[in-house]
Amino acid sequence: MASRDILVVDDEVGIRELLSDILQDEGHRVKTAENAQIAREMRLSKRPDLVLLDIWMPDCDGVSLLKEWGNAGLLNMPVVMMSGHGTIDTAVEATKIGAFDFLEKPIALQKLLKTVGAALTHADNLPRAEMNLASLGKSQVITDLKQRLEQIARTKTPLLLMGKKGGSVELCARFFHLPETPWVGLTEYEKVASAPLEVLEQAREGVIFVDELTDLSKTEQKGLSLLISNASKYDVRVICATVHTLPQLVENTKLEPSLLQALSNTNLKVPSLSEHPEDIPDLSLSMLALLSETSGTAYKSFDVSALNALRNAEWTGDLKQLEAVVQNLMLTSLGEKITQEDVVRVLEQFSDEDAENGAVALPIDLGQPLRSARDEFERYYFRHHMKLVNNNMSKLAEISGLERTHLYRKLKQLGVSIKG
Repeated sequence: MASRDILVVDDEVGIRELLSDILQDEGHRVKTAENAQIAREMRLSKRPDLVLLDIWMPDCDGVSLLKEWGNAGLLNMPVVMMSGHGTIDTAVEATKIGAFDFLEKPIALQKLLKTVGAALTHADNLPRAEMNLASLGKSQVITDLKQRLEQIARTKTPLLLMGKKGGSVELCARFFHLPETPWVGLTEYEKVASAPLEVLEQAREGVIFVDELTDLSKTEQKGLSLLISNASKYDVRVICATVHTLPQLVENTKLEPSLLQALSNTNLKVPSLSEHPEDIPDLSLSMLALLSETSGTAYKSFDVSALNALRNAEWTGDLKQLEAVVQNLMLTSLGEKITQEDVVRVLEQFSDEDAENGAVALPIDLGQPLRSARDEFERYYFRHHMKLVNNNMSKLAEISGLERTHLYRKLKQLGVSIKG
């Protein structure tokens, strides 16, 4: 078997040394970690081909670390749990949440080699590292989102996802995609109008995803309505996305009423990064690790001030912008660690070129109808000034030139929440 990179995580130095010697004799490259924190750092710096992970460690138990990697989208290598006699039940439970197998201590040589061989063979068949819903974070906002998606997944009703351009809408859509089934991301909408049943046959037992609902012409919308009405016959889930809110879609007279009716029954707003900024540090770390793996670029860690700077930044381009910034930081930062100064430098590069002259790049889709664009601008305007005046309604009324009763009515109409 070809030489592989194996990480051994155990707080007992004797076990680390024994396993390291055995696996090196088999031709593998072995690194060791005495606790979960060191294992975290090693996993982020380079993905090993296999991890042998002890359950009981002083700083964090192995099952918690396993869950942590899974939640961050970093469990894309086989993990074999190691356990003493009293923790076998826990080891078995760990296999249910992502571990490949478990070894009972004291570990017999032949059992070790057989399990390692099977795990490395399994590693060759694992999917490549990529962002997924688990990568988005652990905040209450994202936890609630996952629970709602899980509830929706129990049926195959058509789904409308509403969220920012560049956000996590497609990650949410891919949550419903099962392995070994078709994923049809529609880009040629004319086929929906000319041959909707052919599209359904292509996606049989899988998912059809429409990136922006309002990009479809009248004829294409009618074709999509026909496709949705026949989707159950092909065991297909249809998911449509839009940057518009439901009230905006209702007001948009270009949208076919039958299509709007079919999609409005099950709809879900996908939160933007600004609604869960506490997830941005962990999300940035996951992005950095995944980009390092997929590009082959040397991993660089963030210092604390850099992560705080990313958390406090405004992400008008949402998830895609954060990913682009993280990739730029990974490629252009000169030190061993990415610093706050690096973050400031790169964020300036991503700002509008006219910003120095006082111009502001507004995160508004100018391709939408005038009324929708106006509402979006007003939402942006009020949220911007609410932040500046710390939600002081008297100051906001003064800045906007609106009487307070009219201001409250306006904010309610636009769906802008007044935080205490």
